Amino acid sequence: VQLQASGGGLVRAGGSLRLSCVASGGAEGSDLMAWFRQAPGKEREFVAANSRGGGNTLYGDSVKGRFTISRDKAKNTLYLQMTSLNPEDTAVYYCAARTRRIIVGYMRVAASYDYWGQGTLVTVSS
Repeated sequence: VQLQASGGGLVRAGGSLRLSCVASGGAEGSDLMAWFRQAPGKEREFVAANSRGGGNTLYGDSVKGRFTISRDKAKNTLYLQMTSLNPEDTAVYYCAARTRRIIVGYMRVAASYDYWGQGTLVTVSS
Protein backbone atom coordinates (compact mmCIF):
# COMPACT_ATOMS: atom_id res chain seq x y z
CA VAL A 1 0.00 0.00 0.00
CA GLN A 2 1.37 3.36 -0.98
CA LEU A 3 0.23 6.95 -0.83
CA GLN A 4 2.49 9.30 -2.74
CA ALA A 5 1.97 12.99 -1.99
CA SER A 6 3.37 15.80 -4.11
CA GLY A 7 2.81 19.42 -5.01
CA GLY A 8 4.29 21.19 -2.03
CA GLY A 9 6.64 24.13 -2.37
CA LEU A 10 7.30 27.73 -1.50
CA VAL A 11 4.56 30.27 -2.13
CA ARG A 12 3.90 33.84 -1.08
CA ALA A 13 1.06 34.76 1.21
CA GLY A 14 -2.15 35.04 -0.76
CA GLY A 15 -1.02 32.50 -3.29
CA SER A 16 -2.32 29.06 -4.20
CA LEU A 17 -1.05 25.50 -4.45
CA ARG A 18 -2.55 22.17 -5.36
CA LEU A 19 -1.41 19.03 -3.61
CA SER A 20 -1.86 15.56 -5.07
CA CYS A 21 -1.82 12.14 -3.50
CA VAL A 22 -1.73 9.03 -5.67
CA ALA A 23 -2.97 5.81 -4.07
CA SER A 24 -1.66 2.40 -5.11
CA GLY A 25 -1.06 -1.10 -3.87
CA GLY A 26 -4.54 -1.58 -2.47
CA ALA A 27 -5.25 1.89 -1.16
CA GLU A 28 -7.11 2.82 -4.34
CA GLY A 29 -10.37 1.46 -3.03
CA SER A 30 -10.25 3.38 0.21
CA ASP A 31 -13.57 4.81 1.23
CA LEU A 32 -12.10 7.62 3.27
CA MET A 33 -9.19 9.83 2.28
CA ALA A 34 -7.95 12.89 4.02
CA TRP A 35 -5.28 15.53 4.42
CA PHE A 36 -3.59 16.36 7.67
CA ARG A 37 -0.75 18.75 8.35
CA GLN A 38 1.93 19.21 10.96
CA ALA A 39 3.80 22.42 11.58
CA PRO A 40 7.14 22.47 13.42
CA GLY A 41 6.62 22.00 17.14
CA LYS A 42 2.89 21.41 16.77
CA GLU A 43 0.60 18.40 16.77
CA ARG A 44 -0.80 16.92 13.61
CA GLU A 45 -3.88 18.86 12.54
CA PHE A 46 -6.87 17.72 10.51
CA VAL A 47 -7.27 19.63 7.25
CA ALA A 48 -9.93 17.94 5.14
CA ALA A 49 -11.49 14.56 4.44
CA ASN A 50 -13.75 12.96 1.89
CA SER A 51 -15.80 9.81 2.36
CA ARG A 52 -16.72 8.32 -0.99
CA GLY A 53 -19.34 5.88 0.25
CA GLY A 54 -20.88 8.21 2.77
CA GLY A 55 -20.71 11.24 0.53
CA ASN A 56 -19.32 13.35 3.35
CA THR A 57 -16.71 16.08 3.06
CA LEU A 58 -15.29 17.81 6.11
CA TYR A 59 -12.86 20.67 6.59
CA GLY A 60 -10.88 21.91 9.52
CA ASP A 61 -12.02 25.27 10.84
CA SER A 62 -8.76 27.00 9.92
CA VAL A 63 -9.01 26.09 6.23
CA LYS A 64 -12.75 26.19 5.63
CA GLY A 65 -13.60 28.38 2.67
CA ARG A 66 -10.00 28.44 1.40
CA PHE A 67 -9.15 24.79 0.74
CA THR A 68 -11.02 22.26 -1.40
CA ILE A 69 -10.58 18.50 -1.27
CA SER A 70 -11.45 16.38 -4.27
CA ARG A 71 -10.90 12.89 -5.64
CA ASP A 72 -10.38 11.55 -9.15
CA LYS A 73 -11.43 7.92 -8.99
CA ALA A 74 -10.09 7.10 -12.45
CA LYS A 75 -6.64 8.37 -11.50
CA ASN A 76 -6.74 7.05 -7.91
CA THR A 77 -5.73 10.53 -6.86
CA LEU A 78 -6.71 12.80 -3.99
CA TYR A 79 -6.26 16.56 -4.38
CA LEU A 80 -6.14 19.52 -2.07
CA GLN A 81 -6.59 22.89 -3.74
CA MET A 82 -5.30 25.58 -1.40
CA THR A 83 -6.02 29.26 -1.93
CA SER A 84 -5.47 32.45 0.06
CA LEU A 85 -2.50 30.84 1.76
CA ASN A 86 -0.98 32.50 4.79
CA PRO A 87 2.18 31.80 6.82
CA GLU A 88 0.12 29.84 9.37
CA ASP A 89 -0.50 27.24 6.64
CA THR A 90 3.20 26.37 6.58
CA ALA A 91 3.50 22.69 7.44
CA VAL A 92 4.19 19.22 6.13
CA TYR A 93 0.98 17.98 4.55
CA TYR A 94 0.14 14.29 4.76
CA CYS A 95 -2.47 12.32 2.91
CA ALA A 96 -4.15 9.44 4.68
CA ALA A 97 -6.55 6.67 3.76
CA ARG A 98 -8.98 4.33 5.44
CA THR A 99 -10.42 1.39 3.56
CA ARG A 100 -13.68 1.08 5.49
CA ARG A 101 -16.40 3.59 6.18
CA ILE A 102 -16.52 5.33 9.53
CA ILE A 103 -18.99 7.58 11.24
CA VAL A 104 -18.56 11.24 10.41
CA GLY A 105 -17.36 12.23 13.84
CA TYR A 106 -14.21 10.13 13.52
CA MET A 107 -13.19 11.46 10.11
CA ARG A 108 -11.18 14.21 11.83
CA VAL A 109 -9.23 11.77 13.99
CA ALA A 110 -5.77 10.74 12.77
CA ALA A 111 -6.00 7.35 14.49
CA SER A 112 -8.97 6.46 12.25
CA TYR A 113 -6.69 6.10 9.22
CA ASP A 114 -4.93 2.93 8.11
CA TYR A 115 -2.38 4.32 5.69
CA TRP A 116 -0.26 7.46 5.48
CA GLY A 117 1.81 9.11 2.80
CA GLN A 118 5.27 10.50 3.32
CA GLY A 119 4.26 14.16 3.41
CA THR A 120 4.96 17.16 1.25
CA LEU A 121 6.24 20.46 2.61
CA VAL A 122 4.32 23.67 2.05
CA THR A 123 6.04 26.91 3.00
CA VAL A 124 4.17 30.20 2.85
CA SER A 125 6.24 33.36 3.06
CA SER A 126 4.89 36.65 4.32
